[in-house]
Amino acid sequence: MFLRFHTSLHAWLPIMGLSICAFIFNTTEFAPISLLTTIATDFNISEAQTGMMMTIYAWIVATISLPLMLLSKNVERKSLLLGILFFFILSHLLSAFAWNYTILMLSRIGIAFSHAIFWAITASLVYRLAPKGQTTKALSFLATGSALAIVLGLPLGRIIGQAWGWRSTFGVIALLGVLMFYFLFKTLPTLPSQNAGSLKSLPILMKRPALMGTYLLTILAISAHFTAYSYIEPFVIHVAHLGERFATAVLFLFGIAGLLGSMLFARLRHKHPFGLVLFALSALIFAEAFMMMLSFHVLSFSILSLFWGIAICLISLILQVSVLELAPDATDVAMSLYSGIYNIGIGGGAFIGGWVINSLGMQSIGYVGALFGALALSLAIWIWKRYLIA
Repeated sequence: MFLRFHTSLHAWLPIMGLSICAFIFNTTEFAPISLLTTIATDFNISEAQTGMMMTIYAWIVATISLPLMLLSKNVERKSLLLGILFFFILSHLLSAFAWNYTILMLSRIGIAFSHAIFWAITASLVYRLAPKGQTTKALSFLATGSALAIVLGLPLGRIIGQAWGWRSTFGVIALLGVLMFYFLFKTLPTLPSQNAGSLKSLPILMKRPALMGTYLLTILAISAHFTAYSYIEPFVIHVAHLGERFATAVLFLFGIAGLLGSMLFARLRHKHPFGLVLFALSALIFAEAFMMMLSFHVLSFSILSLFWGIAICLISLILQVSVLELAPDATDVAMSLYSGIYNIGIGGGAFIGGWVINSLGMQSIGYVGALFGALALSLAIWIWKRYLIA
């Protein structure tokens, strides 16, 4: 029994390591959300301009995910991951010592390069490493790592940034990167590249309408979310007037909701796949449409944040697993495209949100996000009924 337990634990250790890395990578991608006001004040720029950090980061990831994956498609995966983490650590040290906004942006571009490769290969690696019959559970662990970036990473990053300056947040992330470099060096097995695909895979993948529809759905749904979520911190402080402490609490609520969403996904995805899609997108639309209306009180906005957090976690998981299942013969190419497209949604949402703030005012970001959510829901119904429902 002990030997079986030890073998089982050993099999799950690298998956846990990759899940912790997912936590770190998501924490740093979304760190500007929790530090938006502080960074803007420090560099004497507007919050909408600071939000462009999100847009540029995301669009760089979107642009280079596939080219970098193809360049590294024959590289043994453990060595590749360790190389990514090393570059990730160096880029964060530059962020921690950034003396102006340009240097900070350059450091973020370096982080974006490591991010692009990490998310292009990680989901498929977890898929490979998972014990037989445990792929959904393993992907839920990965999603939990992502969710914890919001439940712990963003609010703790905000707390650290407020206490010792926003640069210290990036310094702590660099330290976590060093620890995970050592952990993965010790626990991750040698992983030759498998089913990575090549440029020849692209025409084949493009002939799969369900997969192409899933990519389009990703852009719409993620843009809907980040149109409003990118500016949640200044919205809570300046529009809802609920205070800086509650802005931190909201980030915790989103993370708790993400954990709940990952549990719902693990339990219900195989039994009610279409129902889960409808619920998730409908909840996202509801949360953004009523964002302004329910911002008058801490309790109402807290409940709204819980529904919103559950929704976006479910949406991300459903889309990710759908891509893996629709492209089992070229998982790395398909996932690098997905990572790039997901980041088009992030960057597009942050850009649209910034435009809305400058043109219509911050109070309108939720309404515009809900509009994109409605388009995503319409597309999802069409895709699932035409291609994915037996």
